Amino acid sequence: MEEALRRAGKVSRPKRARTASNTSKSAPAGKAAVAAVAAGALVVIGFQGASASIDSSSAEANLFKARYAAPPKAVEMLPSVATSDPSAELSKLATGQRVKDERVAAESEARAAAEEAAKKAVKAAEDARKAEDERKSAIRGAFAKPAEGRLTSGFGARWGTSHRGIDIANAIGTPIRAAAAGVVIDAGPASGFGLWVRIQHADGTITTYGHMNTITTRLGKTVAAGEQIATIGNRGQSTGPHLHFEVKLPGGRDVDPLGWLSARGISV
Repeated sequence: MEEALRRAGKVSRPKRARTASNTSKSAPAGKAAVAAVAAGALVVIGFQGASASIDSSSAEANLFKARYAAPPKAVEMLPSVATSDPSAELSKLATGQRVKDERVAAESEARAAAEEAAKKAVKAAEDARKAEDERKSAIRGAFAKPAEGRLTSGFGARWGTSHRGIDIANAIGTPIRAAAAGVVIDAGPASGFGLWVRIQHADGTITTYGHMNTITTRLGKTVAAGEQIATIGNRGQSTGPHLHFEVKLPGGRDVDPLGWLSARGISV
């Protein structure tokens, strides 16, 4: 320590000890020496502190370089990501878009086909309905109700015998009409009927009309469906004014006139 103070020019070499007679005079000089030593120590401590501060700054600078001067390990891995082929990625995107477009097109085509099928079904149903209406209209034009009135007796067994037709009651003089077009094969008196008219139709079916009051057609005449051929009466075996109407199919079999008329669009 003294050597350092000596170099700094603050402490002189120690003087030789004086005699006891000079003790009182040397005390101030001793105090000055202590102060100088303390001052020199402070200088040395300051120098060391400055050196420590410089060393600390250098260490921090080196640490900063160590942390940030070199790229991190993650950066070294980036090239492996960057090595993917951009054209391959674009190809994948294009393929995905193409698949999507194809799916949308297929769905649109299927929807259009379903709509077209539904339209065809509706049109087919409408055409079938029109055809049925035309058929019924043609049938109605080809057949007619034989007489207006009230149904009083049906086809089948009655009073222990077979009733081979139906009875339609109404006032005397009510028009009787041909149920279908045909040729008059009988027109005149008949046992049990008083008067009758029989018409043979194109398919061989024969319709019979009995108990009439008057006959307005003639034998051999071709009549149209709905054409008047007689009037309702009460002749023959009758319990009141009515038309007895029969239908005999080709081959001679009697059938229920109600069913035959109904099949042709005529209700009684």
